[in-house]
Amino acid sequence: MQEDFLHYLWRHKKFEVSKIRTENNEQISIISVGDYNQDAGPDFFNAQLRIGNQLWAGSVEIHVKSSDWYLHNHETDSNYDNVILHVVWENDTDVYRKDNTSISTLELRHYISKETLHNYEKLFSKSEKWINCEQDLAEIDDFKVNNWLERLYFERLERKSDRVKKLLSDSKNDWEAVLFKTLAKNFGLKVNGDAFLSIADSIDFSIVRKVQSNQTILEALFFGQADLLESDIQNQYYLNLVKEYKYLKQKFSLPNKALIPIQFFRLRPANFPTIRLSQLASLYHYHKNLFSKIIELQHKDEFYNLFAIETSSYWETHFAFGKPSKPSKKRITKAFVDLLLINTIIPIKFSYALHIGKQIDSDIVNLVQDIVSEKNSIVEKFNSIKPISKSALQSQALIQLKNDYCDKNRCLHCNIGNEILTRND
Repeated sequence: MQEDFLHYLWRHKKFEVSKIRTENNEQISIISVGDYNQDAGPDFFNAQLRIGNQLWAGSVEIHVKSSDWYLHNHETDSNYDNVILHVVWENDTDVYRKDNTSISTLELRHYISKETLHNYEKLFSKSEKWINCEQDLAEIDDFKVNNWLERLYFERLERKSDRVKKLLSDSKNDWEAVLFKTLAKNFGLKVNGDAFLSIADSIDFSIVRKVQSNQTILEALFFGQADLLESDIQNQYYLNLVKEYKYLKQKFSLPNKALIPIQFFRLRPANFPTIRLSQLASLYHYHKNLFSKIIELQHKDEFYNLFAIETSSYWETHFAFGKPSKPSKKRITKAFVDLLLINTIIPIKFSYALHIGKQIDSDIVNLVQDIVSEKNSIVEKFNSIKPISKSALQSQALIQLKNDYCDKNRCLHCNIGNEILTRND
């Protein structure tokens, strides 16, 4: 038995409310279960109860065994002086406050339906399962699942928004600089994301503004900070980059030795950091005030047009410095733009709306629902249990569900888990 389960039962009144009595056989009437507290102190504040003929207002504390009161030293803690009811699964001892007055106790196990208890034990059985509810998920109504996934998606957006707030503070409220850093991280993808972010962090965005009219200088800035201009390559393009970067480094006192090293290992050539950095340079060369443009756009095709960018000409015949390859245009693909929309653009638009106090409208939902579902091990496994993910909203929500609920056994805080627990009640 988990104490978290008892919190769930009390919070949602999943017991025979009309029959509950204290261990002294006094009737309990719940006016309010109180405000759930997940920090230090009693589990529920501001509860209102009628116990016998007396109306009480105060806190409710919940334990598996009543003796846990002493195990946790609550009898010496003044924060628990206003506890009006002790809710337990098993009452194995009487409990007293710090002033030695007794506390009314409710032994909850006598008022729980067999179905709820069976569903709980089944959900948290110790058998090897990918997620606790994998045997039941397929039977949950699609409408209820989709409603929960939409809430989870915005929960995930809010978490990403917290990171944007941190970047905004570090950038002194410069939204263009925040966009540059988040785009850089996502241009680096999973392998080089942190390395690309460290490069962006090392460059004050005012420098990008000053040099973005010249694509070669912008590339020199990015490649130099990525420590890619240290080889002995006798090529005019490369030598120009080295020359420009030497000037930039001296003029702006650029540090680049404490940055995270970039990686080429196990990357498809199209995702080589050289290609992605050149594309990022092209993007900022062709689009000044990029943040303002992103905020204005609403539809996926508009973003596809905005990001219809390719590398500079040298990279049409190279994937790495000094190593010629077959000629090919290295354009930003629509699939890559989808990733940018999911991981950078939509979180930025969401964060900006919160920042200026604008109500989050349907545009964000419409945009993410217009993007095809991501393909990864989490999404594919969920779809094998219940084919549910058709858009990026759902795939992002499933990642949130798996990482923050399933992996942490937080089924009692999950709408799907709650639905399973209350079946046949």
